[in-house]
Amino acid sequence: MAATGGTAIDLAAAIITAPTAPADWLVIAPVVIPLLTGALLVALRHRTGVQGAIALAGLALTIVCAALLFARVSAQGPIVMTMGRWLPPFGISFAADALGALLSLTASIVGFIAALYSLRDIDIAGRRYGFYPFLTLMMAGVGGAFLTGDVFNLYVWFEVFVISSFGLLVVGDDEARIDGAVKYAILNLIATTLFLIATGYLYGVFGTLNMADLHRKMAAVGSEAPMMTLATLYLVAFGMKAAAFPVNFWLPASYHTPKIVTSALFGGLLTKIGLYALLRVLVMIMPAERLALSPLIGWIAAATMLLGVLGALAQSDIRRMVGFVLISGVGVMLSGLAVGDAAGLSGAILYAVHSMLVVTALYLLAGMIRDAGGSFSLEALAGLYDRAPVLAAGALLLAFAIAGLPPGSGLWPKIVLVRASLDAGAGWLAAVILVTGLLTTVAFGRVFLLAFWRENADNPALAERRRKVPHLAFAALIALLAPSLAMGLYPEPFVAAAKNAAAGLLEPTPYVDAVFPGRAAP
Repeated sequence: MAATGGTAIDLAAAIITAPTAPADWLVIAPVVIPLLTGALLVALRHRTGVQGAIALAGLALTIVCAALLFARVSAQGPIVMTMGRWLPPFGISFAADALGALLSLTASIVGFIAALYSLRDIDIAGRRYGFYPFLTLMMAGVGGAFLTGDVFNLYVWFEVFVISSFGLLVVGDDEARIDGAVKYAILNLIATTLFLIATGYLYGVFGTLNMADLHRKMAAVGSEAPMMTLATLYLVAFGMKAAAFPVNFWLPASYHTPKIVTSALFGGLLTKIGLYALLRVLVMIMPAERLALSPLIGWIAAATMLLGVLGALAQSDIRRMVGFVLISGVGVMLSGLAVGDAAGLSGAILYAVHSMLVVTALYLLAGMIRDAGGSFSLEALAGLYDRAPVLAAGALLLAFAIAGLPPGSGLWPKIVLVRASLDAGAGWLAAVILVTGLLTTVAFGRVFLLAFWRENADNPALAERRRKVPHLAFAALIALLAPSLAMGLYPEPFVAAAKNAAAGLLEPTPYVDAVFPGRAAP
């Protein structure tokens, strides 16, 4: 290219001139494929009979691409693609490291299995009102949040999945569902506003929002910038998204109101994005501020764990119980952030993978119990062991997993976190993790005793509402139980992946070098 005066211009200083390698396109595949699938579903919105099949096909392809991305990142390190060919930090970067690739793969698996369950849970009206376009667009937002390399675009992808989740919440017209959606919307609006304020403040200080660039410039700023204010704003905003104490009251008020498959998606995915954002911002970008906030994060983690599990013990509705157990699990993950070393972070990441699978399965289990017993209420349920022994076996395995008992997947992350807490001199935090596991065992033992082992109640009104649990629901439950059991029985590859992800947060030089290849730090 030449200027008007004939002077040659070297574009290599501002624009990427080399062609993009085909394998590098994998970094945007978990975002682009669900987006294109959602657009196709909108175009075919009147063809309700094919909506589910198209969504399943798109999400299956997303799993394949996310698996290839995870394998490539594990073998070769972080990969980056910058939009518009502009060099970062001016071009918007997508960057996949071990953490983002691992969570993106797990999320795509959860989304596909939830879509499989939805084939029997979403009726014609739900399909006509856009359940499947909302589902695929939400998965695009989830993938974008895990893979973006820019703080502002993290906010953008938050908005994509939050707006889509509003649509999923209000598919239907009953009063409870609308009430839950309003509570969910108001609290997310507050959290999003805080997120945007903090992000604008961050840009005003550094003049960039590229995560790798922020990491490079953070050490040069020193005490000149109000970093503790920024870190606290992000802690509150992302803590609200993750449903951490004391801003967690919105979750049990809203997650039990929509369709079971929607609750499963929300419980499995959305709180983990808040945790991921905390890990990415506080550990990789603001490590000194995370260290200063560590005691506060530890107390927040303990309060979240205990209040969550005590709330679960107080519930008679299985859906609400699962919501409180989900909150308790957020506290377990925050304990790893409070410890902040390699062991603590790897335990938090491993627990996040476990929670994405098991919490989704618990919500689906609640729907299957309702089908088999005619109610979500423990006061009305009884005799399910005789009527559905396979369902009872699945419920028992999931109870072991969420309580952290063998052979469930929750055992190993809790072992890692307890040991990390003890090594860090936070024995009280380790004790809270163990007490929480004990109380979770009691809560789900109560479900098993009342719903499955108790003799069948003679209630004609409930008997009329009972129906056979569809095979498709069992297939979805088994598909989630399989990786959970694999993690419990053969944890080595899962632990190795979590350690690799934690190492990338603590020492992000490979990530920064992938974003800025061959460019010296300022």
